[in-house]
Amino acid sequence: MHVRSFQLGDTSSVTTLLQDVLSESCYEETMEAFARQLSWDTELVLIAQEESQIVGIIIGTIDNNNGYYYRIAVATEYQRKGIGKALIESMKIRFLQRNVHKIMVTVDVHNEMVLPVYESAGYSTSDFSRAAHRLSIVKKVSV
Repeated sequence: MHVRSFQLGDTSSVTTLLQDVLSESCYEETMEAFARQLSWDTELVLIAQEESQIVGIIIGTIDNNNGYYYRIAVATEYQRKGIGKALIESMKIRFLQRNVHKIMVTVDVHNEMVLPVYESAGYSTSDFSRAAHRLSIVKKVSV
């Protein structure tokens, strides 16, 4: 398994992965935030690849000089194999390279069930931010 930055050619596979793993409402929210993050900083979208297949994605963002894990998704048949943890660790390195003040895990109704993955990667409830709607990649931009 290899973790790397998102590339434009990954769009179709990532879209399919997110549709397969996320609920419909979570998928819609995630796709908006995903598009916004890609337009700002593609280096904070990481892909887990097994041979030529994309098996996981993590979307991070930096807001007010804090790093936030926004969404993580791993293909069902690849879950519980350390892929989520590898994505979290790789994103942590990106955040540290950017000298963020603090690294937080964004918590919303859609990702409560994956908090144990973050806990196994060393994060605790004090690292969980339940204000996802305040992140710039999530906010509806008024015109």
